[in-house]
Amino acid sequence: MSSQRKRIVIVGSGVAGSILAYGLRNIADAEVICLERASADDHSDAGTGLNVGPNAIKALRHFLPDLADLLVSSSLPWSNWRISLTDGRELMNLPLTQVADNDGIRIRWSQLYALLRQPVLDRVRFGVEVTAMRYARAGEAGPIVVETVDRQTGAEGRIDGVDLLVGGDGRYSRVRETFLGKPQPYFLGVCIFRLLIEQSRPDLVDDYEQWFNGPNRLLAFRVPGNGTYIAGSFPILPDQDVPLEARRAEVLRALYTPQDAVPSDQCAFLIDAICNNLSEIHWARLQEATPVFSDPGRRILLLGDAAHPMVPTLGQGATQAIEDACVAVSMLGTALGDGGHALGDALEAIEQRRRARVEFVVDFSRDATDTMLAGADPVAGSLAKTRPDFQAKLAKLYRDIPAA
Repeated sequence: MSSQRKRIVIVGSGVAGSILAYGLRNIADAEVICLERASADDHSDAGTGLNVGPNAIKALRHFLPDLADLLVSSSLPWSNWRISLTDGRELMNLPLTQVADNDGIRIRWSQLYALLRQPVLDRVRFGVEVTAMRYARAGEAGPIVVETVDRQTGAEGRIDGVDLLVGGDGRYSRVRETFLGKPQPYFLGVCIFRLLIEQSRPDLVDDYEQWFNGPNRLLAFRVPGNGTYIAGSFPILPDQDVPLEARRAEVLRALYTPQDAVPSDQCAFLIDAICNNLSEIHWARLQEATPVFSDPGRRILLLGDAAHPMVPTLGQGATQAIEDACVAVSMLGTALGDGGHALGDALEAIEQRRRARVEFVVDFSRDATDTMLAGADPVAGSLAKTRPDFQAKLAKLYRDIPAA
């Protein structure tokens, strides 16, 4: 490789990987290659919905305004956060204008992936899986070597002379495990499930809402294309897998039905949708791990869930991946524009600018999970979220984006 043209390999064309490829696409001193194990039209791992926080849209407007405009124009606004009990008693009704400078968005995961990948299709090698990656051995062109296989043809490939390897490959990142060790997950003792139904009732469910029956929580909002995203959670033991018996319709119905009342019309709609679509539900456990951004030699960069797996309670997973990517585009773009001689310094600067912010978001997301834990009082916990100290933290979350 020429010292004036740096080869950057991104593993994973998810949120952070696609945005980074987009942001670096016109830099002459960079050869950007993105490897994605899924095929171009395979969204089987992205079959639900998500809300993206106001802070991500604000960051995109600051760093990549054309991309922000694309996402906002293709989604529904997230402008309100409401919390109730499943019998309909309202506990909080928060317009985001009180704590944010702009709306967030509501969108399907598959749609988000398609929007972010479209402008960088020429940089992405779809259906290609990484089989090995390592620091270069004697006689190999380094610093990093990546071996691949085409999942359709079985053809093996090799990319050497890699100056920077970016792990945008999610919570179970092989890049992180290979170069920095497998992270030790911390489980909070909460099961979460997700479902996207091709039905909407805007008269019942529209903007972002949550409902509690004890610590058992429902969350739902409408997404583009006549769909409704539904998530449910309930406490389990921290070291317990998702119980098989809890996946039955009668158990789920009981979890969210108030003991001495009937469910509100909203919750009745959601409970029926859950029980009628059991085979479509995605199950997981709430977990987090220690944030890590780079290796000691500054040849590996981790972004998004690969760098900082966090609980989704405040909807900050994809949101923080967007913030990561914006900072990485800025810092790497500057270094590459200067001939790429300071890539290592850029990685160090990215970590310095992201670590405190990410640690705040991880801790805040965990603390906000208090109403979902065993024995929690959702009334007291939700009312606490209406108080100035919690809303000051929300304002910090939604307004304090990275600066250029």
